Amino acid sequence: MPHAPQKVALVTGAARGIGLATARKLLAEGWRVALLDIEGELLGRAVAEIDQHEATLAITCDVSDAAAVGAAMAAVMSRFGRLDALVNNAGVAMFAPVLETSDADWNRIMAVNLTGPFLCTKAAAPLMREQGGGAIVNITSISAVRASTLRSAYGTSKAGLAHLTKQLAVELASLNIRVNAVAPGPVDTAMAKQVHTREIRADYHDAIPLNRYGLEEELAEAIFFLCSERASYITGQILAVDGGFDAAGIGLPTLRGERRNG
Repeated sequence: MPHAPQKVALVTGAARGIGLATARKLLAEGWRVALLDIEGELLGRAVAEIDQHEATLAITCDVSDAAAVGAAMAAVMSRFGRLDALVNNAGVAMFAPVLETSDADWNRIMAVNLTGPFLCTKAAAPLMREQGGGAIVNITSISAVRASTLRSAYGTSKAGLAHLTKQLAVELASLNIRVNAVAPGPVDTAMAKQVHTREIRADYHDAIPLNRYGLEEELAEAIFFLCSERASYITGQILAVDGGFDAAGIGLPTLRGERRNG
């Protein structure tokens, strides 16, 4: 019996964080991976560190640029000849009160976080159709379902992506393309370390039943599952990987008998 061809994934925002952890997981499972990021130098270092030249392709690209996205897909096909999974992970976050959120920041957040996955999906779906189907995983956020301060642009972009996930799942099912999303809660990424103060981290711990931040690798496991054939009958779903954050209401610290001072 001939061997099944080695599967290929494209991961956006793959130079660091959840995207890089997902690329590493896919490689560990025997996939070939195109890693795409707008930060070319950082991406180059990440791919060099992975050191799997035959199985990786680095692409510098802004996902909000339709022409660049088209060229990226052409590069994947030129190198690997197929595309089985797309992970729309690239995103930007700027946290500010709504009255201090500039039009330019709003537009950039929407362009990357919502238009980017739309453009990437539109370019990837015909390639997946050629070999009978595939899987798309969008990275939304717990901010898509739970509003909090300073996130009018970011949270709204992710909520839009959550609904786009369902739209795409319904429309692309006829091509045997499954579309799901993973909604991370607080995760120990470089971005979180940069924007979450000690006080904010303590607040999150109070609100998360598992009482900790998630790990990038834990997100990668869920993303890989949805890319894989193990999820063959799952589409249109948004899986929160958040330590129970979305499920919890008020009163958790009291239930634990914990009180913070100050």
